[in-house]
Amino acid sequence: MEQQQATANLSGDSLSLIDVEQAEAAIVEHYPRLVRLGYLVLPPGMGRTRRVLAAHALAQRALPRNRTNTGADTGADTGADTVADTDADTEPDSGAGSGPRLPGQRAPESAAVDAGYAFVRLRVLRGALRAARRRRGPLAPALPRVWGLRLFPRPGGADELALDKALSELSGPGRAAYVLRGLERLGDREVREVLKAAGVADPRDALAEADTVEDPAGSRDGALLESPEFDPCSLQARPTDLLRRRQHGRAALAAGAALLVCGALLGLPGEGWGPGGAAAPPYARNPASERALDPARLTRATPEVWRTATRADFSSWPARGDRTEDMPLLRRALAVWARPGRSVLVSATPGTQSGPPSGPPQLLYAGEVDQVTVVLLYDGLRLVRYAEQGRGDGGRVAVEFARADAADAASSTALVITRTDGNVRYLTAPWVRHPSVRDLVRPGEAARPLRLAADGVTDPVRAGGAGLVRGPGRAPDCESWTALRLGSRLVTDLGELVPARLTYGAPGGRAGGPRDVAGAQAREAWAHTACRLPLLHARGVRSVNAWRFAAQRLPEGGGAADWVCTRAETWRGAGDRVLAQFQPPARDPGSPAAVVASADGSPACGPREPRVLMGALWKSRTGRWYLLAAGSTQVTSVAARGDVRGRAAGRLLALPAQAGDQARLSGRLSSGGRLTALR
Repeated sequence: MEQQQATANLSGDSLSLIDVEQAEAAIVEHYPRLVRLGYLVLPPGMGRTRRVLAAHALAQRALPRNRTNTGADTGADTGADTVADTDADTEPDSGAGSGPRLPGQRAPESAAVDAGYAFVRLRVLRGALRAARRRRGPLAPALPRVWGLRLFPRPGGADELALDKALSELSGPGRAAYVLRGLERLGDREVREVLKAAGVADPRDALAEADTVEDPAGSRDGALLESPEFDPCSLQARPTDLLRRRQHGRAALAAGAALLVCGALLGLPGEGWGPGGAAAPPYARNPASERALDPARLTRATPEVWRTATRADFSSWPARGDRTEDMPLLRRALAVWARPGRSVLVSATPGTQSGPPSGPPQLLYAGEVDQVTVVLLYDGLRLVRYAEQGRGDGGRVAVEFARADAADAASSTALVITRTDGNVRYLTAPWVRHPSVRDLVRPGEAARPLRLAADGVTDPVRAGGAGLVRGPGRAPDCESWTALRLGSRLVTDLGELVPARLTYGAPGGRAGGPRDVAGAQAREAWAHTACRLPLLHARGVRSVNAWRFAAQRLPEGGGAADWVCTRAETWRGAGDRVLAQFQPPARDPGSPAAVVASADGSPACGPREPRVLMGALWKSRTGRWYLLAAGSTQVTSVAARGDVRGRAAGRLLALPAQAGDQARLSGRLSSGGRLTALR
């Protein structure tokens, strides 16, 4: 590269040019002094080893990339891998288009002024000050690398230790001012010029801070700064933590071996266990996994085992459908279960794991329904529905997971097998003989018989939420809600694989807990509750119980109102939801009750807390407002505080109120405890 001769006039107003060779010569000649300068200005909190390496990095990175103007250098050419930030921090000079001038070395201390040394010294100083402003060590990629050793200067005496402690209490500019005075023998004017060129905002404050350092008695600060304590080129070496190095070495060796094994497994040829359809490529060869996903190893219950089985749940269901011997279909279903590809639509109820089976699952159904091929599988804890359009030749594929642990005869009566155009088909349990359909919103209507195919699949049934009709600009009207009657059980579709069981009654007591929906009172309670079931959609609900716990005569001859607590319990045991409903007199027996409160995760209205207290504001026909409250049979008195105040003996309360009033309700229990209202 062509180089030009540089001239230096460091004390005048003109600028000097420093070429790369001149800067390199200055670094080589004055390397120990430059490293010492950087070491003294760098933050002492870095630690001695890192501080030593950073000082060497600063001196080595002081070499510019090309010919540089001494007055215009800002450090920007140090490169992206500099030890400190690369942002320029210099202040513009008052001169026309020029930066601050570089001060020269004092003539009495040096016979010849070395412009190259002054230039690289400024770059080292600027880098050290930037590191001090960062409050942490320089960037790691720029440091020289030393493995297995700790390097630090030779220890000095008490005076050196005292001076090092004093310097550590100064700011970066303060240390720089002290070092330029003591090590470089610069006067205050020259120190101010160097600090200003290095980007220090207030050099005078830096000098004043340096004046606060008290020299140890009987010593000279310059001599102390040149002692071995502050010499990063004369070092002592000690090993790092040998035990930790050995542990890290073993861990690295184990990780490398594991990486090689994984790479070898990924590189093995072959197409897996058979055409997997939409499944992702196989990622491991494990004998247990191969057995679990082998369609020939699927477990199947005999057709009549449910009659003598001690557990009447999904494990006693026989394999049904016209494709139970279709091995390619079953292979695809198992492969997609274990490794769903990107095109597969995967869904799972809350709290349900979607991983592969731990062993060969049980086949419940395999066949074609409504132009969709469906496979139902059960692994003892989960139900899995695999559905594909076509015959595995690129059509849409979906897999759905649902929890079914602790299932019993009451909760394993049916499964949703398909949903099409607002209609649902169910696969019923083998003990179901005469299913029927009931509209919950119309309690007076009789149940309609439902045809059942030989393989246990029902005719299409209107989905529960299909009865919600939304008019323009208003909330949806609930015209109907379909439930499936299977023997004495009543179930309904809440958008999941397992339909939710519907029950009625108090959660505990002499009656033994909730029972199946039977009788006029139970059907009437569900007629007002059915249209609130969308609030429980897709929550992993196992059962929903409606409990009419109180009836109250309304003020001003308003008739009788019912208080109903609806509790939804989930398969996972957590996330139960409680709805407080108030039902005033209505001409339509299917008019939905008003939800006045709801709570998630509350034990109210359940076996752990079979009691409840609710309240609501009600407007009479004359336009007057009342605060109404009702509690379960355990409540002996009710009190209201807030905008409405009052107390009533017994479990019912009615107080005059205003629209928008807020009140806090509490009740006294027969056991002496207190009960707050459901919120």
